[in-house]
Amino acid sequence: MNAMMSPPRFLRGLCLCACMFGSVAAATLTWAKDPQADSDWLLADEIVAAIQLPNIPQREFPISNFGAEPGADVRPAILSAIDAAVATGGGRVLIPEGVWLSHGPVVLQSRIELHLAEGAVLRFSPDPADYLPVVKTRWEGTELYSYSPLVYANNVEDVAITGKGTIDGNVDSVFKQWHPKQGPDMQRLRTMGASGVPVAERVFGEGTYLRPPLIQLFGAKRVLLADFTAIHSPFWVNHLVYTDHATVRGIRVDSHFPNNDGVDIESSSNVLLENSWFRTGDDSVVVKSGRDQDGREIGIPSQRIVVRNNDMGGEDGIALGSEMSGGIRDVFFSDNVLRKGISAFRFKANLDRGGLVENVRLRNLTVEAFDNLFWFQLNYPGELGGFFPSTYQDIVFENIQAQKVGTFLEVHAPDAAPLKDVVFRGIHVSEVETPMVIENAVNLRFEAVKIAEQRIDGVLSWRK
Repeated sequence: MNAMMSPPRFLRGLCLCACMFGSVAAATLTWAKDPQADSDWLLADEIVAAIQLPNIPQREFPISNFGAEPGADVRPAILSAIDAAVATGGGRVLIPEGVWLSHGPVVLQSRIELHLAEGAVLRFSPDPADYLPVVKTRWEGTELYSYSPLVYANNVEDVAITGKGTIDGNVDSVFKQWHPKQGPDMQRLRTMGASGVPVAERVFGEGTYLRPPLIQLFGAKRVLLADFTAIHSPFWVNHLVYTDHATVRGIRVDSHFPNNDGVDIESSSNVLLENSWFRTGDDSVVVKSGRDQDGREIGIPSQRIVVRNNDMGGEDGIALGSEMSGGIRDVFFSDNVLRKGISAFRFKANLDRGGLVENVRLRNLTVEAFDNLFWFQLNYPGELGGFFPSTYQDIVFENIQAQKVGTFLEVHAPDAAPLKDVVFRGIHVSEVETPMVIENAVNLRFEAVKIAEQRIDGVLSWRK
């Protein structure tokens, strides 16, 4: 930095190297082309081109042919139609226009497409007892046996949920009363996972209070989720676990209960999420890979993921973690619009997690109004000893236009694993209250960043 130039007030006290601050007269920012950026995004194109769609026969099995009647429990008819399709090698199970109530989970099998016609509403019963017996699932990153997701598939290939209809978790679901009751069971499960209790002994059935997701694919290959609307989820909305080759396209999620993430991509690979619309009570889109020792021992990362052309209106927009013990890498976000909420980009971990997050790229994004633009909270206190800090590194944010934010960048990382090697390039924020709060970060690079009327170019490091 020029010795005659002192840094702006909000950065005084930070360790700055080769950094220059100056005013910007023009609203349009220009910056030097990074040749590596094109190479990075070529990988995103390669990922999309390689993703496989499910191979499902075109035979159709309307549930009306299997005894479905309006006003009656439609679940037996749906399961019978699925069984009949499977017996012939697979096909499309058709839910026609109308409101259909299922007293219990819809369990998909390989080579099955569940198709909801326009005007169809598949509504699930409100009684938790309908979602027993327990099934193997993952709850906030820890494996267990618990209440079935409302739409569930385990160890399947070539599965789809499509159509212009609606999947409705039921606004009157008793599961929603469990949110304030879940604490003791949540802590017991986390302790089991951290201490290596066998999964078969982690049974959370009647008398426990862990809510299931609306849709979960657990151990799936070649998945398509397309065009449907999801509402009133008890917990996470669309949950991909151990899934390889998944396309999520043109869905709408309008669900505002606590923990209503729009799409959770967990320990999954080769995923494309595009052209979808989210209004959610939690993250719009989040990438995860398991919690603490359980996640580290399973060791399945989330990788080769592309998220593009979505309208995100969640409490948080784009998130990584906090369950990321299996690692996250090669993740690309582009051409998304983020509306309003708490954090536009929220990257999370705690001191029990472990795990490495790297090669994450985000570009061509529009942000309206959030309390925080970039928020890295990597040092949440560990509940189980705190001996496994996580590492976030090699992240690039590029060409982001934001209207109004409370804090531009907030970083809290542990001493042992500072946030490092993050690039902010071509970012323009029109209105900011607090520019930066930094705790333990190394090599944060700013290139043509404009915070209100202040342009920033250079490198910032700060160790507590």
